[in-house]
Amino acid sequence: MTALNQPALAFEQAELAVPERQGTEPPRRRFRRVGTERINWSTTTILVLCSLTVLLPLYVTVSMALKSGTQVVDGNAFSFPSPISFDGFVQAWTLTRFPVGLAVSLLVTAGTVAATIILAAFASYAIARNWDRKLFRYSFFYLLAAMFIPFPVVALPQIQLTGRVGLDNPVGVIILATMFQLSFSVLLFTAFLRSIPLELEESARIDGATTWQTFWRLIFPLLAPMSATVGIFAFLYAWNDFMMPSLIISDPALQTLPVRQNLFQTQFSNNYNVAFASYLMAMAPAIVAYLFTQRWVMAGVTQGAIKG
Repeated sequence: MTALNQPALAFEQAELAVPERQGTEPPRRRFRRVGTERINWSTTTILVLCSLTVLLPLYVTVSMALKSGTQVVDGNAFSFPSPISFDGFVQAWTLTRFPVGLAVSLLVTAGTVAATIILAAFASYAIARNWDRKLFRYSFFYLLAAMFIPFPVVALPQIQLTGRVGLDNPVGVIILATMFQLSFSVLLFTAFLRSIPLELEESARIDGATTWQTFWRLIFPLLAPMSATVGIFAFLYAWNDFMMPSLIISDPALQTLPVRQNLFQTQFSNNYNVAFASYLMAMAPAIVAYLFTQRWVMAGVTQGAIKG
């Protein structure tokens, strides 16, 4: 008998030496069948109700926008448009000067998103890598405190300052919107940067990379999921904001889409199909942007919540 077979023989003899217990059965394995989980009806009911609170207003918006002027006054908002009319979209396109408003909104939104991502990434990288220094740590707390200051509280000083320095235009809105989004964005970026190991930066510095090269070539590409998250939040804020552009921009011809819709509110008071068509056209870009970026948003949130 070889030495390789001795452990196997000893194991078999040990099993034979163990006395069998009377009246006992070997333990049974519990197998979980796939697809047989019980439905949580309470949670399902809540989710269905929450979905209806979104889907029903969306259906009313679409149906009212596709109705004619005589159909919108029949008193039944849930009725399906018959026949379907696009006159509301044509009138809303002309009355609100939709191409001009769309261009201004895109300019404000794109500028806010780009400035928010770049400035928040810079500040977060400096704070996360110099957390042991009081200046950077207190700067982080200062930015967090700014989250509790809404724009209406400081609206009057902001209006006066932007008017005096010549920023009562879309550029001033971009600057202010970026500043108000900076606190929340720094919070997200800082949590994400803490999950990136320092060994990556140390290896880059050993290869001769400077701090600037390390950030742009190594750190910033790794921030792509969180950059998408910050970008979509900044996009929704800048695109849907009404108060800041209405107070800062002095020229009505340079107003964004939400403000243009309010300026024509009295004109739309009897033409509900025109009003809902205008709302739907202004809402469509935000919905499309979120549908294309939602997976990056969820990836950024989950990765930022886990510390590696």
